[in-house]
Amino acid sequence: MKSPIKLTPKKIIAILICALLSFCLIYTVSAQSSSTVVNAEASTSQPQIGSTLTVNLIISNVQNLAGIDATLQWNSSVLSLSNVVLNLGVESHSNGVLHGNKLNYDSNSLSSGDIYVQEEKVSGSYHLVAQSVGQATPGFTGSGTIATLTFNVTSTGPTGLNLQTDLADHPAAGETANLIDHQDTVDSVTAVIPEFPSATILALFIALGTAAIVLTAKQLNKKKIMSNAKEL
Repeated sequence: MKSPIKLTPKKIIAILICALLSFCLIYTVSAQSSSTVVNAEASTSQPQIGSTLTVNLIISNVQNLAGIDATLQWNSSVLSLSNVVLNLGVESHSNGVLHGNKLNYDSNSLSSGDIYVQEEKVSGSYHLVAQSVGQATPGFTGSGTIATLTFNVTSTGPTGLNLQTDLADHPAAGETANLIDHQDTVDSVTAVIPEFPSATILALFIALGTAAIVLTAKQLNKKKIMSNAKEL
């Protein structure tokens, strides 16, 4: 029968240190994987009817990004999409994302250095697929704007903005791409009725007051004339 192993104070301390280091390592990896965020950032939380609303799709703290699949949805009775500007290819867009020399919408003519793009715009939804092409094209690391969407505000109420994305990394040679763990967040936006500026309200009150004074003066003058006529 083997004798039990005696744990000296030094061994106990060593075991505790190893356990603590392992926990810290796991926590650090977890924190890094969940720190990537894709946010639908609105230019205002209360756009007015007749105005425009800008929504930026912004990715933060991503590593080795090579592919994006993003869908933004909204309440089509409140918002109408008027324009989309892509910020793909940091070589030509300093505040953009992904590496690549040019956008290519034709899947049959892709070459290394291209960014393959596919867009779908329907009522209440915008879908974007973007992929850096070629093993020599590096993955993107950092933060940047994927696209900027501009809407016309047509009615009041919640805009119903909703964002869903998948992110893929740049695989090593001979390997397949992996999804990047991240969070999708959306700004809360509600369209409202335009408010009259205080200066406009003041001018309106002055105009109404002036009109009331003039009308009262006319009525008094009319009564005076009629009174004089009776005396004659």
